[in-house]
Amino acid sequence: MRNLWLIIFFSVLVWSGLHPKDSLTWMLEVLPAIVGFSILIATRNKFPLTRLAYVLILFHCVILMVGGHYTYAEVPLFDWFRDWFDLERNNYDKVGHFVQGFAPAIVAREILVRKKVVSGKGWLAFIIVSVCLAISAFYELIEWWVAIMSGESAEAFLGTQGYIWDTQSDMMYALTGAIMALLLLSRWHDRQIKLVARGE
Repeated sequence: MRNLWLIIFFSVLVWSGLHPKDSLTWMLEVLPAIVGFSILIATRNKFPLTRLAYVLILFHCVILMVGGHYTYAEVPLFDWFRDWFDLERNNYDKVGHFVQGFAPAIVAREILVRKKVVSGKGWLAFIIVSVCLAISAFYELIEWWVAIMSGESAEAFLGTQGYIWDTQSDMMYALTGAIMALLLLSRWHDRQIKLVARGE
């Protein structure tokens, strides 16, 4: 599994870096994936994650790298969806923000459960969702700072496509992703945590 994970990660990373639509956007979008990869390498032996968490992290990284290559507003498949369904915008960024809640929810859950930080399922879910919203809000702040520093060149990174409620809807998608991850994957995740605890 580890070798396959690395092959997919680096294959998509190299592809995404070959003639991206906008070099600054590519760097900004791919940087979180590279930082995440570095953290995974640093913690691999001390705190290995479940397979589910690793798969979701990889999926999130691929979404970031695809968005970095094309820019979020111009991913071809979602241009096709926009035209086919007569939508007003390319909605690939909404997929990215949904996964920005979905994947971190499982990673946060794993850390909190395995470190026994919280007792009670209600408090656990509340804290996980809060962490995911905090990550989403911080990302929106980064987008704002980039826009201030780089002016018009930030448009590709922001990907608002003229939608005035883009920031709010991005956070709503992250919130929805976090809640869906907890509802759909918690039992499966618990079984995988037990396997990690047994060293399997």
